[in-house]
Amino acid sequence: MNRLIPGTTMKFTEQARESAFSLISPVLEATGGLTLSQLSKLTGLEGTTIQNWIKRGWVAATKGKKYSEKQILRILLINMLRKAMKLEDIANLMHYINGDVEDTADDIIDDILLYDILCRIIFTAEDEGAFDSEHIRSLVANEIAENNKDILDADKLRKAMYVMVMGYRSGYLRTEMEKGLEVILDEM
Repeated sequence: MNRLIPGTTMKFTEQARESAFSLISPVLEATGGLTLSQLSKLTGLEGTTIQNWIKRGWVAATKGKKYSEKQILRILLINMLRKAMKLEDIANLMHYINGDVEDTADDIIDDILLYDILCRIIFTAEDEGAFDSEHIRSLVANEIAENNKDILDADKLRKAMYVMVMGYRSGYLRTEMEKGLEVILDEM
């Protein structure tokens, strides 16, 4: 299995298990942000797609030519869900969790923690081979309980994270289905 860190083109490492964003943050600290071409390489997205998400208000506008940690996290979160969910639904889900994209005062969880928790749940479920509803709900509840002091509305987050994990898994399954279909079509 060619396992990637969700929302990126980066290969999974054990370091990613606890803190997936910690693999990206040293580059941000050293460079003061990522350029559009660096962000495109990190995510596998076209630059025009990223710019479109900013124009639509789903990602905060850049200040200068570099993308900040908050912008990168939002792009990673959208990217990890877009194979299974409509972009407008992802934007609504992100708004449900952290309100206005430009205002961090209404956030119920820091974006880094949100991303890292989602990745931990996904990695655990993949390792255990269990993506049934009850198991995912249990993993989400455990992560929220372990990080409760950093979460302003646990009930709201629990609902949203369940949707996000299942959306990510649905996108993975869709990709696998498309690969299988491609093999069949090539044989025709």
